[in-house]
Amino acid sequence: MSVNNKKIIIAIDGHSSCGKSTVAKELAKKLGYLYLDSGAMYRTVTLYALRNNMIHNGELNVSVLISKLDEIHITFKYNPDNQSNDTLLNGENIEDEIRQLTVSQNVSRVAAIPEVRNHLVALQKEMGKFKGIVMDGRDIGTVVFPEAELKIFMTASPDIRAKRRYDELIAKGSQVNYEEIKANIVDRDHYDENREVSPLRKAADALVLDNSSLSREAQLNWVLDKVNDILNDSRNR
Repeated sequence: MSVNNKKIIIAIDGHSSCGKSTVAKELAKKLGYLYLDSGAMYRTVTLYALRNNMIHNGELNVSVLISKLDEIHITFKYNPDNQSNDTLLNGENIEDEIRQLTVSQNVSRVAAIPEVRNHLVALQKEMGKFKGIVMDGRDIGTVVFPEAELKIFMTASPDIRAKRRYDELIAKGSQVNYEEIKANIVDRDHYDENREVSPLRKAADALVLDNSSLSREAQLNWVLDKVNDILNDSRNR
């Protein structure tokens, strides 16, 4: 790895369940950077809405959720057991709960609300003002950090993403159905790509990483090579 004191912002966007968070976490660990999971932030708002009966029979009470945004305090706490950050909602660790299928089924609608996005984007920008961060999500390279020195757009086939998500949830003891997970992924892709506010798009200068047939190690090494290219280029200027 290149030895360089320069710190950059690394934005990783892409489809749901394509391994963005896994790569981002490992990359941040390797570089000694801060990892910020933007998806976890939207999931946390969604969990808050579910817990407070703002989502009923598939309908979201948007106005009530908007009025409560200032009561939703999201922080991250380092977990030495998995050497990563856990997500906290008003001081409560909800890392496992926000990964459940019920949250996945509702997060895209919550994330499409302009007031929610504006609230969280402002928080994300504040977190990244000193650089040295890796953030993954849907609009990091296009909206949150368009000035990021490295932008990656990750994707994989729906079948592979569904299998990965299924295996992850089964490993955590959840009772889930593969076909239901795949349907959710396809629906989320359509919703994310077609929403009016900050739709999922590849930034013009983003590098595409299709990891359908790549191991976690191969993905990490691919991204590390791109990071080192940027750091070496800045050092040689």
